[in-house]
Amino acid sequence: MEKADSKYRAYVQILKEELLPAMGCTEPIALAYAAAVARKVLGEMPDRVTAAVSGSIIKNVKSVIVPNTGHLKGIPAAVTAGIVAGDPDKGLEVLAGATPEQIMAMRTFLDERTVTVEHLDSGISFDILMTLYKGDSYSRVRIAGYHTNIVHIEKDGTIIQQMDALNEETPTDRSLLNMEDIWDFINTVDIDHIREILDRQIRYNWAIAEEGLKESYGANIGKVLLKNSGNDLSIKARAMAAAGSDARMNGCSLPVVINSGSGNQGITVSVPVIVYAKALQVSDEKMYRALALSNLAAIHQKTPIGRLSAYCGAVNAGAGAGAGIAYLCGGGYEEVIHTIVNALAIVSGIVCDGAKSSCAAKIASSIEAGILGYNMYVQGQQFMDGDGIVTKGVEATIRNVGRLGKEGMRETNKEIIRIMIGQ
Repeated sequence: MEKADSKYRAYVQILKEELLPAMGCTEPIALAYAAAVARKVLGEMPDRVTAAVSGSIIKNVKSVIVPNTGHLKGIPAAVTAGIVAGDPDKGLEVLAGATPEQIMAMRTFLDERTVTVEHLDSGISFDILMTLYKGDSYSRVRIAGYHTNIVHIEKDGTIIQQMDALNEETPTDRSLLNMEDIWDFINTVDIDHIREILDRQIRYNWAIAEEGLKESYGANIGKVLLKNSGNDLSIKARAMAAAGSDARMNGCSLPVVINSGSGNQGITVSVPVIVYAKALQVSDEKMYRALALSNLAAIHQKTPIGRLSAYCGAVNAGAGAGAGIAYLCGGGYEEVIHTIVNALAIVSGIVCDGAKSSCAAKIASSIEAGILGYNMYVQGQQFMDGDGIVTKGVEATIRNVGRLGKEGMRETNKEIIRIMIGQ
């Protein structure tokens, strides 16, 4: 791909837009961000708060520990953290600067003031409407479509910011992505154009994976996998990624570089590839190209599904990791695309029932499917056109999976939310 090509520039930009640092699970962090912005607009500490959120936000915040809160959990905790300690200028690292005194103040705020949570059924899967009240004054902030997309800011009836369109797209057109062009891009990209983005992903995501193995977090899936693994490289790849999720879902304050709006997906597309790159002792350049492949392949698969769904995003990320590992092991384009198709055929039935400790196990299963998908193809085995949702061609199969995740699982998502809120 020529560097002057508009598609080349778009692919670099997509990586810049997607591979962002975030602290903690991105949905509670988005709530904290909205609350921090609303607090700044209000100009004083509120007496009470109403957080109206879409069902998928409820699902993804209910069971996860919010970082830098002293292990507080849930929507009121995330909102309170943003009000008390949030820095709106830091985006998805909004809580990075929380002090011990502020963490204590969060508990006081929750004890003394009212945080009301309402279900917002707007038809948008990612929707947050945050309203802070102080006497007769109020501020209101709406985030819709994705985690930092502020579409409305209002104070005391005066609209400060308003966007007409609510969508789930970030600026650069993701429909430009396809596996053939991704393959061309990762083999021709000037590494200096993506080095800084990927260096941060390597540094952040490897650090949280190591933290997950060092301390006790959640169900310790990473440690469970490693206990009897011997020297099995595939198990180590699964274990390291799972350990990163163990830590992230259970209050670790280390940041993660995300993919498709998700820290778990960011960990899944990167950590297994780094494990294989280290073990195979490949050049830094080859590791960067493998990471570009895994990241872009995952983004491409996730685009038709949308940010939040009942379809587990670790599946896409695991298939992307499998593609990156196939490349590191000497695979060409055919190996890469058949790895993705095989992986999707194996684990596309995993549902997303919110962010919590079991995400680490789903990550491990998805990475296992990615690696198995590659091993199948190099041994002359593959799932064929007509095997369930698999059809002829990688792009057609990705479209089928996108349809399954976005349309087919719409009612599944609603039922999961009803189950989780006890209806």
